[in-house]
Amino acid sequence: MSKRVGIEVSLGVSEAVKLCNADVVAAYPITPQTHIVEHLSELVANGELDAEFVPVESEHSAMSVCCGSSATGARTYTATSSQGLALMSEIVYIASSMRLPIVMTVADRSLSGPISIWNDHTDAMSIRDCGWIQYFVENGQEAFDAHIMAFKIAEDHRVILPVMVHLDGFILTHMIEPIEFLSQEEVNSFLPEFKPALALNPDKPVTMGPVGVPEIYTEVKKAQEVALKNSKSVILEVWKEFGDKFGRYFNPVETYKIDDAEIALLTMGSFGEPAMLAVDELRKEGEKAGLIKLRLWRPFPIEEFLEATNNLKGLAVVDRAITYGTTGGPVAIEIRNVLYEKKDSIIINDFIAGLAGRDVRINQFKQMYYETKEAVKNGKANEYKFIGVRE
Repeated sequence: MSKRVGIEVSLGVSEAVKLCNADVVAAYPITPQTHIVEHLSELVANGELDAEFVPVESEHSAMSVCCGSSATGARTYTATSSQGLALMSEIVYIASSMRLPIVMTVADRSLSGPISIWNDHTDAMSIRDCGWIQYFVENGQEAFDAHIMAFKIAEDHRVILPVMVHLDGFILTHMIEPIEFLSQEEVNSFLPEFKPALALNPDKPVTMGPVGVPEIYTEVKKAQEVALKNSKSVILEVWKEFGDKFGRYFNPVETYKIDDAEIALLTMGSFGEPAMLAVDELRKEGEKAGLIKLRLWRPFPIEEFLEATNNLKGLAVVDRAITYGTTGGPVAIEIRNVLYEKKDSIIINDFIAGLAGRDVRINQFKQMYYETKEAVKNGKANEYKFIGVRE
C-alpha cells in the first residue's frame, strides 16, 4: 500500500533505491549529493537494505567499482555531482560502451571555477555525449518515480545501457516535499529481478572491455549509438506501464498551455514550475504563451519535440550552462539543430540563466517571453543573452 510522506527529496531517492533492492552501492560524498548516499549507508548498516555499500576514496573509484559489480550481474547504483562527475567521467564513458546497466543520480551543480556548490546544468552538459540514457526531473515525486523506472529501463535486454537521472542540486535535493511512496510489494510487481544478459563468471570466462583496434572501433561505436536510439521505445513503454499501474505518467516532452501558444518558454529540471507561473501571468495579460519542458535528454525525443513546436512562432530557450566561444548555450544549439527544417518559421532566442543557483524570477521568465515576441516581430533572433547579469 502506497503512503504519502513529507521528506527531503534526497532521502526520497535513497528510499526508492532501497525499494529497488540494489545489490551494490558505491559512492563518494560530494555536496549536494551527500545526503543520498549517507542515507543509503544508514539503510545498509541498519539491515533495511541487503546490499554492499562500498565507501571509496574518489568518484573515479566509485564508477570503477560500479562497473565491476554490474559486470558480475549485481544491480548497481551510485550518485555524484559537479567535480565528482568530472573526476569519474573517464569511467562514465566506459560504463556505457561496455553496456553496463548502472543507475546513477546526478545532483546537478556548477563546475569550478570559481568554486561553486550551487545548482546549474554545467556538469550535466559536460557529459551529454557519454552514451548514457539521461533524463531530468522537476520535483521530488518525479525523482522518486524516475529511479524505479530507471532500473527497469537499464536492465531490459533490449537496452542494457546505464541510466542517469538528473535532479537540481539544493533546489530539489535539499527540499522537503510530499512524496507518495510505493510499497515494496508494488515495486516488486513492477521491477523484475535483475537477470544480466551477460555476466563475468569464472566458470564461463568472457572478455569485457578489450582494446578496440581500428578494425572494430567504429563498428562498436555505431552499435552503441544504435542501442541508445533504440532504447527510446523501451523508455516510453516503461513510462507508460508505470503510469498505467500507479497513475503517474512521464512523457519525453511535457507541455503546458501549448495548444494555441504562439511563443513558448523551454526549460529543463526544476525551472518548469516557476515557468508555469510565468505562463499563467502572461495568459492573464492576454498573451498566447506556453511552456515546453524537456525531460528526456538522451536519446533526444525528436518526434515529440517537433510535434510540441508545430504551431509556434517563437521559442525562448532557458540554458543553464554555457558553450564557450560559439553561438549560445548547449540546449539552444541542440534545439536549433532539431528545428533546422523550421528555421524560417520559428525564431529561437537563447537565454543563459540560473548559473550557480542564481534565482530566476517570474518577471525574468516573462522578460524572456517578451524579448522573444519582439524578435518574432522583427523576424530575427537576438544574440544569446545572460539574464540577471550585473553590468
